Amino acid sequence: MNAMPPDFANTQQAFSHLSDAELRKATWLFRMVGRAGWVRVGKVLLGWAQVLRIPVGWALKPTIYAHFCGGESIAEADRTVARLAARGVRTILDYSAEGKEEEAELDAARDEVKAAIRAACGDARHGFSVFKVSGVASSQLLERVSAGGALSTTDRLAWERAQRRVAELCQVAAEGGVRIFIDAEESWLQPAIDALAEDQMAQLNRGRTVVFTTVQLYRHDRLAYLQGLTARAQDEGFQVGVKLVRGAYMEKERARAAAAGLPSPIQPDKAATDRDYDAACDWCLAHRDLVAFCSGSHNEESQLRVCEGMAAAGLAPGDERVWFAQLLGMSDPISFNLAASGYNVAKYVPYGPMHEAIPYLIRRAEENTSVAGQTSRELDRLRTELRRRAQARGSVRSAARS
Repeated sequence: MNAMPPDFANTQQAFSHLSDAELRKATWLFRMVGRAGWVRVGKVLLGWAQVLRIPVGWALKPTIYAHFCGGESIAEADRTVARLAARGVRTILDYSAEGKEEEAELDAARDEVKAAIRAACGDARHGFSVFKVSGVASSQLLERVSAGGALSTTDRLAWERAQRRVAELCQVAAEGGVRIFIDAEESWLQPAIDALAEDQMAQLNRGRTVVFTTVQLYRHDRLAYLQGLTARAQDEGFQVGVKLVRGAYMEKERARAAAAGLPSPIQPDKAATDRDYDAACDWCLAHRDLVAFCSGSHNEESQLRVCEGMAAAGLAPGDERVWFAQLLGMSDPISFNLAASGYNVAKYVPYGPMHEAIPYLIRRAEENTSVAGQTSRELDRLRTELRRRAQARGSVRSAARS
């Protein structure tokens, strides 16, 4: 039943889908995003380019956009979907829309996410669908709802529309037999998002797990949240679906808390985050009859720990209650080696107009500079594979001459 643990150092397996030219481009890209100064300057310049409507697509599309995004449309992303599927890795089509405020924009985003969900229906190449609530509900409204105060009549009507949009997306997924992630966002928006996700889980996760909420373990309160959600599901008779991540808004969270004179919601250090992340994975495995989960991590040690926990629990690598996920363009040694060992793996494949994807691309660059060791590990694996290929070609040439 149990497979051998994956070997994340197997760069041949990890990068077999990339040409030499693509490997060299990825190496250059990670060298650039590993320089914090360049990332800070680039963020400012991109912000001004958006405000002043200066075209930057000529520079972004063949480089950072091509590496981290699947294309500008579902049809354009299909090439990436097929490429991943050929190596046993499934796709999570992620429409790169967030921070919308106008009702027409929110409706348009809902319709595009619906199209992405329908593209996944009946297509085994897809593992999940996904959306950010800030793409279909105003962030300002989410903040007011999360604060718990009285809402105006206008806000109450807007909140009802937001609830309907979320319900529509989850219902389309349920009817199409598609699992759907509701992504986590900033702490001041999250209570409203939690309420929406929990409501949909309570309605749709009956006898199967359709809706997955997201728990960011770099917050010091989220392990307790997961445990409380599990207890509620036990009492009310529904299944918990959860994607576990470390988190994506650390710098923003700390800065906002400091500016407001509030305690930071972020863990005191990386060790505390790692401890709670691993504890959350252990919790889900221990409660696997009630909880299905996805370990959404770029940390090799955490992913190996989940594999070992599955083996200890007697779970086959392909058990549908346990998934692994990484972002397109990152941590290929984890994704492709897990898939080769028979585990359920999916890659987030963002798509959408390039100007919509800029906030996402900035977060990826910031993540690679702020997470200790992330960029150096990516670079080390890429360089190892380039050296391996060069040595293999040299061996072939030597053999041909002899």
